[in-house]
Amino acid sequence: MPITKSSFKPAWGLSNPHLQTLWATFFRSMPEVDLSAERVELEDGDFIDLAITPLAGKPIVIMMHGLEGSLKSPYVKPLIKKLDEAGYGVCFMHFRGCSEELNRLPRSYHSGDSSDLHFVIDYLQDEYQQNPFAVIGYSLGGNVLLKWLGELGDDAPTTTAIAVSVPFQLEHAGDRLEKSFSRVYQKHLISTCQKKYQQKFESQASPLGEELDVKKLDTFYTFDDQVTAPLHGFEGADDYYQQCSSRQFLKHIEKPTLILHAKDDPFMWERTIPDEDELSSCVELELSDSGGHVGFIGGTHPFNIEYWVDKRIMEWLRNVRSSHTNSASP
Repeated sequence: MPITKSSFKPAWGLSNPHLQTLWATFFRSMPEVDLSAERVELEDGDFIDLAITPLAGKPIVIMMHGLEGSLKSPYVKPLIKKLDEAGYGVCFMHFRGCSEELNRLPRSYHSGDSSDLHFVIDYLQDEYQQNPFAVIGYSLGGNVLLKWLGELGDDAPTTTAIAVSVPFQLEHAGDRLEKSFSRVYQKHLISTCQKKYQQKFESQASPLGEELDVKKLDTFYTFDDQVTAPLHGFEGADDYYQQCSSRQFLKHIEKPTLILHAKDDPFMWERTIPDEDELSSCVELELSDSGGHVGFIGGTHPFNIEYWVDKRIMEWLRNVRSSHTNSASP
């Protein structure tokens, strides 16, 4: 499917990619959402925490956050509320160690951890006798989602999928975040990863050895090379990036998939964006000139804001649901 030009237009005064990226963090209000907590026990002795709305008898939507995100991420609860009001059941999936409690095992989560997503889907199938109607992933979660879709092809147990601001080539993201103002994002994210590592290994021995000083690992490449990769069975950062970057999986996706991306995303280069010949016929990549990283702040001005991604997601789901219902009719 060809790359299409997005309908997104930034609000007046908010065309800068960093304003787009940071606006919701500082200014978006969080609605109240009635959620229940469920803990999924994994086969390796670890766990994943879910936050769910009522699911029984409803089309289920799974949501996955980005690096070091959680239920508190500014894009999460507003979309959950919209989905709930539209009649969907929502299952928000925390990656290991990203809820209020650190996970048990030395390992954590990473950009290609598609097996945990599949385990959660199996859990939903056992508990609610249905597969998800849709899976939505943001940033790192979007990379996990696209990799999972490509790995399974037509066997992927979902009707549709949506990925937002995906780091298609992980080595590109690491390189981009070492440049100019983007280093601010890297410093913040790396610091949270460092703190989480230190907290976890205060009470248990690290398999990486006591001599490792994570405070010195102040870039994504060094942290991934010396922490992420060895904790998750990769030979190093290069091996991790090569195996887990989602760009190579796009041609194998067989379920209707929407990707929303901005050319000015400050988490990666414009050359990170895949070419048309890398997309399967089931993938629609909507590309905008601006929008930042998980931003897409539209509207007429900064005091009349429209969160365009939510609107586009709901529109896509309505269209797929309508098409799916019509095709199932006799």
